[in-house]
Amino acid sequence: MVKEEEVWNALREIVDPEVGANLVDLGLIYEVRVNNGNEVYVKMTLTVPGCPLMNVLPAQVEERLKELEGVKKVTVQVTFDPPWTPDRMSKELREAYGW
Repeated sequence: MVKEEEVWNALREIVDPEVGANLVDLGLIYEVRVNNGNEVYVKMTLTVPGCPLMNVLPAQVEERLKELEGVKKVTVQVTFDPPWTPDRMSKELREAYGW
């Protein structure tokens, strides 16, 4: 059985190479759900709709989560509603970037 905390921890391992910070601290992960103990749903965004990593980051999310023991299915939904803003970043990351 996969726990939501395990999913969040795995997502923290995925780094946006353009920014050098993980997806969770960047505020790119909007929602995580674990259904039936083995199906993971992630709703995420990217910093801009034309992001050159549009296909790369969601694929990395899916690949990493499938590595978690017990995961049978991963669904990654990319949305731009609401649009990402630096306000979604963790306080520590905003401070590190001077925002």
